[in-house]
Amino acid sequence: MLRTDLPRQARELVTELGERAVVCDMYDLTGSAVYHDVAGTDTHEVRELITLVRRVPGPVLDLAAGSGRLTLPLLALGRQVTAVDLSEGMLALLAARLEESPARLRERCTLVRADMRTFTSPRRFAVIVLGTSSISLLDADGRAALYGTVREHLAPGGRFVLSTVELDAVDGHEVEVPFVGVSGTSYRFFERWDPGAGRRVVAICPAEPLDGPVTVATSTVAVVPADRLEAELAQAGLAVLSRHALGDAGARHRDILLEAEVSR
Repeated sequence: MLRTDLPRQARELVTELGERAVVCDMYDLTGSAVYHDVAGTDTHEVRELITLVRRVPGPVLDLAAGSGRLTLPLLALGRQVTAVDLSEGMLALLAARLEESPARLRERCTLVRADMRTFTSPRRFAVIVLGTSSISLLDADGRAALYGTVREHLAPGGRFVLSTVELDAVDGHEVEVPFVGVSGTSYRFFERWDPGAGRRVVAICPAEPLDGPVTVATSTVAVVPADRLEAELAQAGLAVLSRHALGDAGARHRDILLEAEVSR
């Protein structure tokens, strides 16, 4: 059944494709390959996040690690990294990338398939990172559970570094943005944001579909302003130490990086 909440142009495309359209979640076994191809060209936030991590020596916990967009740069710092993700497809992509990496990187990386809200480990980490605005994949209850996990796993003096996206308040705002993936494939990225619903819906598909099945990867993510996150973190006993604007992402998106520590 066609998702009625997709951006209008994405719905029209799926209707036009008919039975050829394979509508899937962005993070399942099918959609993760599309996500990896598109996200692999985006270095947004990586430099700023690595700068913050570099200040605090010790092992790193990379939550919602995906296919390794942050994991590999963290390993390049010489750190021990535990990469956690719930998606089997994403972890398979990361494992394949590690196999192609130098042994000195592979040996310092531990892959764990787990829900970041309930992840447990006897280890404590100097830094816990949650990049790519992955906090927006969780609802309020999920974020509260995550903060508990973070507190439990941060070493004394440790830092929690996470990013979020803020959007302009335009009801029913829809955009289409062209992307070229790592593979050279051209994509159409559709996004719709309804502020009243507090979420955005995105869809990605090839710009020039070939014959046969056509993957349309979709996701629904919350819009969580930095001020709300800071208040939630404080309530969970995590004090925000710094807030960084991540470059010029355009008038529609404002990306924010938060750095927090345990306050009580």
